[in-house]
Amino acid sequence: MTTLKGKTLFITGASRGIGLAIALRAAQDGANITIAAKTTEPHPKLPGTIYTAAEEIEKAGGKALPLVVDIRDEANIATAVAQTVETFGGIDVLVNNASAIHLSGTVATPMKRYDLMHSINTRGTFACSQACIPHLKNASNPHILNLSPPLNMEAKWFAPHVAYTMAKFGMSMCVLGMAEEFKPEGIAVNALWPRTVIATAAVQNLLGGDEVVKHSRTPEIMGDAAYAILTKPSREFTGNFCIDEDFLRGEGVTDFAKYQLTPGVELLPDFFI
Repeated sequence: MTTLKGKTLFITGASRGIGLAIALRAAQDGANITIAAKTTEPHPKLPGTIYTAAEEIEKAGGKALPLVVDIRDEANIATAVAQTVETFGGIDVLVNNASAIHLSGTVATPMKRYDLMHSINTRGTFACSQACIPHLKNASNPHILNLSPPLNMEAKWFAPHVAYTMAKFGMSMCVLGMAEEFKPEGIAVNALWPRTVIATAAVQNLLGGDEVVKHSRTPEIMGDAAYAILTKPSREFTGNFCIDEDFLRGEGVTDFAKYQLTPGVELLPDFFI
């Protein structure tokens, strides 16, 4: 059984939510984790900083390197990647989790928001991949995992929020292209997306508050699904668009009640599913 013991993960946006859940699951194996995120001071509405995340990771059994990284800045990314390699000796896994969201129609989307989503989601994913790939080539089981949806090119996913959908699908297109491009080097590139809404700060603050959170699952389901993907042989499992629940069922998981925030309530499906 492959584990993540001693492996080094570079995770963007790992100070909270799904990114932190993936980090904590890897930490249980004794993984090294670079928390590449921007939050250094507690935010009134968002829990967690890179330092509180580092404490949690260490407590869970991992080693943490909290770095202030703005993934819109490639020089900043290059420095963080160099520090990671210097600290841990290499990079085995890149998780492109950092994301910006603004759900509005075309006329109601300020261009500043459009630019933010595209520069973080699509461009940030591309830039982090570009910076990590030379190091992933030296790893024994290298993986890139993008937190992005299956490429369902249907109008209904675009119409309500064209700008956001384009930015997220840009991440998925990176999976499609890079999985094929780096197949000869044995670098796996996959996507992971939740079947249901996940209880994160974004959902709490931007997408409907407590009522929606009640009908969601905890980020741990994404942490467990990511772990199962990242421990697969990279030469055999690449170019897949995984949905957390379906993928875990395929891995033999039958108890999904443990991921429910509120026992017994009906779960809300996520976007793009």
